[in-house]
Amino acid sequence: MKRPIVVMLVIALLLLFVSAVSAGSPDHDKHDEHDEPQKSHEKTDPKGQLIELQILAFNDYHGHLQSTTPGTINGAAAGGSEYLSAKLNELRLGHKYSLTVAAGDLIGGSPAFSGLFHDEPSVESLNAMKLDVSSVGNHEFDEGVTELLRMQNGGCHPIDGCYFPDKPYAGADFQWLAANVVNEDSGETALPPYWIRRFQNVKVGFIGMTLEGTDAIVAAAGIRGWDFRDEAETANALVPELQAQGVEAIVVLLHEGGSQTPPPGEVNACVGISGPIVAINDALDPAIDAVITGHTHLPYNCVLNGRIVTSAYSYGRVVSELNLVLDKRTKDVRRDLSTATNHIVEQDELSPDPALTAVIAKWQPLYDASGNTPVGAITADINRGGNPTGTDRGVESPAGNLVADAQLWATSANGAQIAFMNPGGVRSDLTYAESGSEGDGVVTFGEAFTFQPFGNNLLTFPMTGAQIISVLKEQCQPAGSSRPFLHLGVSNGFTYDLAKTIDAGNCTSITVSNVKLNGEDLNEVAIYNVTANNFLADGGDNFGTFATVTGTKLDGGNDLEALINYLGTFGPVAPPSTDRVNELP
Repeated sequence: MKRPIVVMLVIALLLLFVSAVSAGSPDHDKHDEHDEPQKSHEKTDPKGQLIELQILAFNDYHGHLQSTTPGTINGAAAGGSEYLSAKLNELRLGHKYSLTVAAGDLIGGSPAFSGLFHDEPSVESLNAMKLDVSSVGNHEFDEGVTELLRMQNGGCHPIDGCYFPDKPYAGADFQWLAANVVNEDSGETALPPYWIRRFQNVKVGFIGMTLEGTDAIVAAAGIRGWDFRDEAETANALVPELQAQGVEAIVVLLHEGGSQTPPPGEVNACVGISGPIVAINDALDPAIDAVITGHTHLPYNCVLNGRIVTSAYSYGRVVSELNLVLDKRTKDVRRDLSTATNHIVEQDELSPDPALTAVIAKWQPLYDASGNTPVGAITADINRGGNPTGTDRGVESPAGNLVADAQLWATSANGAQIAFMNPGGVRSDLTYAESGSEGDGVVTFGEAFTFQPFGNNLLTFPMTGAQIISVLKEQCQPAGSSRPFLHLGVSNGFTYDLAKTIDAGNCTSITVSNVKLNGEDLNEVAIYNVTANNFLADGGDNFGTFATVTGTKLDGGNDLEALINYLGTFGPVAPPSTDRVNELP
């Protein structure tokens, strides 16, 4: 029997109506997490669709537990573990979802209070701050991959043992990430490449990396067999792997950075940003939503290519706060709604966190037993060069020349005639004013350790005059380096003229002339006995000529012992002059 035409029309209209209603009703539970985000957000977002995730970030902590060591911002004391933790606690208030992350160099190059104990105090302080995850930095590799794994997993030091035998070092509660640190044989990473956390139905992935050039700026012995790969290529290769696990919101923690034009006190500016981070950010997959950086010890707060890019200074003096808005429908970051702010950790505005005060109190007796011993004396401040924070490694400095003088004297029995010191090996200034109760002008073991903490060995070896000149030219660093010029400390009696060009953050030319030793012209074919630490001797900091030396290398002892013995023998020591290098216009 045929149905009446009117009935059939009614049924058809009802089906069309139901179909239209179904198509217009959002079904977030069935939304494909790999779908493209909506191109327009002109209408009000449905209630409950967005998730606010606070990310608190810092970098280059370098074991600065004590409030007296980090320095200042705009003349005000800032940083230190007790105040950094207090600021983190303050910023977390009122946030349902919050993570605390870091961008490397949490250990290594640390003041004596932490460095004397292989940075176990630093890790314990970071545990107390409730740090969640961090990338590795170059200084995480100062004592090699094996020691880094001990810092992550716990256990007593293989030589110095347990500092608290009844309670051995337990390791890091947070996870270090090392996506671009790959074993040359197995292809495995030294530590996990990424870390994922879920907020309601949205997964957020963090990729952690150090700078590709790490192998050029840490001692070679501890990283043999490990490859440090390109940052952008590494991160981009991990994007599809994360997306296959349902991760669309992706943050990179990167121990590499840049600099900006304004003075460092302007922590929220992004003017004239330059340095490696610019090219790396340009090369990153558009799916990466934010980049938290470090390494240059400089602050900035940028949006580059529509992506938040931050750096939080150093030593816990600044906290970057990223407020990322996550969309439960796309499972991605709403960049149009996300923001970032750099907050200064000003000590006068905060109350010390007692949890961190307790960590300091735990280690204080051990430090007092060794760190406060007087070892020498100085007549005035002996500073690193350049800017107010003393971190400009591109200028001649009294501190670098002091170390070179000490090393030349310590290796005189080896026949040393010239000594060189890498600027990054000097980590603080020697200040005339007392830091505790030792008295003005007195240098303690702890202060000397903080000044030169890496425990390198001195080596004396033959070099031709031409090789020495080649080393001086290598102060001009390869294009794209974080620091375009690294000014070597030179020992007394060695002088030369220097002309260089720095253009757009790169050293583009260098001329070395009028090189003399004790007033006599350096002979390019003659042989001279040169002293350097094992880091430089292995070609560290891109001083590759040192690594080509084939003659016998005589052991000159420990670099810190050389400094201490020099200060004790000749003290009070005056700041060395900075006219050994004549800078030409």
